Amino acid sequence: MWKYSGKVIRVGRSWTNNDGVKHPSQWATGWSAEEKAAAGLVWEDDPAPFDSRFYWSADVPKNIDDVNEVDENGDPLLDEDGVQVVTKGLKTNAIELVKTQAGGLLAPTDWMVIKAAEVEDYSVPTDILTYRAAVRAASNTIEAAITAATDHAAFMALYDVPVDADGNPTGNAPIVDFPEAI
Repeated sequence: MWKYSGKVIRVGRSWTNNDGVKHPSQWATGWSAEEKAAAGLVWEDDPAPFDSRFYWSADVPKNIDDVNEVDENGDPLLDEDGVQVVTKGLKTNAIELVKTQAGGLLAPTDWMVIKAAEVEDYSVPTDILTYRAAVRAASNTIEAAITAATDHAAFMALYDVPVDADGNPTGNAPIVDFPEAI
């Protein structure tokens, strides 16, 4: 991409330099490399692509563990209540999401469990109880796998969908391996 004074200059569009001189939209094709350099244009390669779920930028991974924030002196950074500021890591955020997903899968049948607790002659159907147990077990398994991820690569592997030899999916990624809703 072309830049002038740190700003991106779009090909096919006119632009104005710091002295107020407006340059024509044909600058990219009509100017030589020397004319572009003389005008202060600098070519920068586009940034490398990256997965924003795991990286802040191409070379800056997000922390997988929580970070206790500190100030420039290395002292704990405190919020207005005097509590240390903690930036949640990928693991904490993923576990919170898993808990939310499990809750969402259980919610449609919660009324049955409540009714069974309140009404003597009502019992939750066995298939519902089995499903609910499977959701809780899956949630526990997923959370354990997240917690067990010791590095960035291991955490990212939880998002890999298993595939067969032809590249066709054969199941769910470990991070979302819940039973089918009933």
